[in-house]
Amino acid sequence: MTTAAPQVKEARPEDGTGPVLEVSGLGVHYGRGRKRRRALHDVTLDIAPGEAVGVIGETGSGKSTLARAVLGLVPASSGSVRIAGEEVSAYGSRRWRALRRRGVVQYVFQDPLRSLDPDLTIEESLAEPLLIQGVPRTEAALRARSFLDRVHLAPDLLARLPGELSGGQRQRVAVARALVTEPRLVILDEPVSALDSANRVQVLEILKDLRSSGVALVLISHDLGSVAGTADRIAVLYRGELVETGTADDVVRRPRHPYTRLLLGSAPTLRGRPADRAEREALRAQLDA
Repeated sequence: MTTAAPQVKEARPEDGTGPVLEVSGLGVHYGRGRKRRRALHDVTLDIAPGEAVGVIGETGSGKSTLARAVLGLVPASSGSVRIAGEEVSAYGSRRWRALRRRGVVQYVFQDPLRSLDPDLTIEESLAEPLLIQGVPRTEAALRARSFLDRVHLAPDLLARLPGELSGGQRQRVAVARALVTEPRLVILDEPVSALDSANRVQVLEILKDLRSSGVALVLISHDLGSVAGTADRIAVLYRGELVETGTADDVVRRPRHPYTRLLLGSAPTLRGRPADRAEREALRAQLDA
């Protein structure tokens, strides 16, 4: 059973009141001929300014493909993607470069140690997107310092290299680097999966605070429990299809699809206890029916 994502049709994205991200009937295939396989099918999802949406699913569910399609890294087989009012589905490499240079959409990778240049100081990493935009170096340095403060990191970290920071500090630097261009949309891939409990709480609190600035967030995760307390809405992907969407509270308390219930069974912090073996087997049987 699938619940429909809320649609906003009357507001205009360009004036800041409509959806920042509009995905409509999106399909993605990999390969050709007999090797062609479906990765996404008819996915529709809107995200409003200041809204955080968790995209949840196990490995192979299509959540990373959805992010890559939104970012123009894989072509859409069908459907459309609009970012801040721009239809980007048919953009070529030149138009995508221009959109990325403007910093409208940003991506935070799962592993910040690999995504941050090991030879650049934190200040240089934060200033780099601004310099690409043509911001003067002095102004870029000032903005880098201010955004480090927004993710609750001390200014003395600016002179350090990524390898000299803890995992939690690197993740917050990656978030700051994504925010420094003041994007409309930020996609975060497993933002807290590699962090210990203390750093996880810190990063999730920072993400909660970001919504007040109007940034739209997409939180990609295999773990429903890690984003349920931060996301306004949850979108559940299973085998490339959006099988359930709803408010975080509705999805956690009143899951409708067997796959959602299976995911909840793997998150005892949400339901109080893990699902037992018989319960999980029964849910798997429903999915395979």
